[in-house]
Amino acid sequence: MNFQTYPFEKLNNLLQDIVPNSSYEEVSLTIGEPQFLTPTFIQDQFCNSSALLNKYPKSSGEDYLKQAQINFVKKRFNVDISLSQIIPTFGTREVLFNFPQFLLFDKKDPTIAFPNPFYQIYEGAAIASRANIIHMDLTKENNFLASLDQEDLAKVDLVILNYPNNPTSASVDMDTLIWWVQKALEFDFVLINDECYSELYFDNQNKPISLLEACIKTNNNSFKNCLVLNSISKRSSAPGLRSGFIAGDNNILKEYLKYRTYVGCALPLPLQKTAAIAWDDEQHVEKFRNFYKENFILAKEILNIDTPNATFYIWLEVEDELTFTKALYKEYNIKVLPGSFLGRNGIGKGYVRIALVQEPSKTKITLQRVRLFLDNLS
Repeated sequence: MNFQTYPFEKLNNLLQDIVPNSSYEEVSLTIGEPQFLTPTFIQDQFCNSSALLNKYPKSSGEDYLKQAQINFVKKRFNVDISLSQIIPTFGTREVLFNFPQFLLFDKKDPTIAFPNPFYQIYEGAAIASRANIIHMDLTKENNFLASLDQEDLAKVDLVILNYPNNPTSASVDMDTLIWWVQKALEFDFVLINDECYSELYFDNQNKPISLLEACIKTNNNSFKNCLVLNSISKRSSAPGLRSGFIAGDNNILKEYLKYRTYVGCALPLPLQKTAAIAWDDEQHVEKFRNFYKENFILAKEILNIDTPNATFYIWLEVEDELTFTKALYKEYNIKVLPGSFLGRNGIGKGYVRIALVQEPSKTKITLQRVRLFLDNLS
């Protein structure tokens, strides 16, 4: 398998010969990892569940965790799903990598489509599946919205969407998701929306919507051909908890669960117990949302950046993303991620991704340094 180097390794190579300005503390705005402490009640549950380490976890997940995730879907999206329509997963990265291999194994000449730029695990899954790749280019001109023409719709086997989007922060409306559901049924391909940023929103009147909601709107009440992924990592500031789920079409999930029995990625029971209480609680998530909202208010004031509907990313347009990244690191000891490391075929060039994952007080100081850098460029 010929996998591309991961973006963060590319960044290390780009910056390896640069000596940053030691007058400033190093700040990394590269990785989408919340820099807030995991809430105490989650940590306490983890400690109190350690005795469960003497038992093997089931590949299907414990019912108490599935029920907590079902409750989350109901409270957040007002969609009812059953125990057979959800599988707890070890985060979402493992699903995004192994599900395409499961789904496409028996296809003679499989084809997968995903956004460009993208979370690189999509590409890795396509390579591991020996699949043809269709890049759905996200550009300023198309408002960073993924699309396929009739020819590509007719040949694709799996489409992965990612809204709210990493890295562009774009969101999608209900009509667009309805269109995708209709096409998945019409052309009989499997449609996934990777929704792991759905809870990092800033306007209660304009929350990100789920593909499951679009299915209900189209009377696809069994979620045929449609699946969603979500994760606790961002919403609960608990990426190390590794709790996610895949939900939707139970006919697909029934067979996928057999496959997962062989993969060996069941979530340890102490983590399942801990994840269940995190999925069931919303108060701590609101606290984190307020931090991210404050960060974007600062970005608006300091960098004149419009606040997106969701995520914690700035997709900043620059003249030359590699030159910008190297100079910002050298002069102000700040690391950002070049957009070209996240895209293919020239998509992502002229952008850098900035992850606003620090506390607002630190974010303010960092963005002020970015502002000084930008002013010196002009």
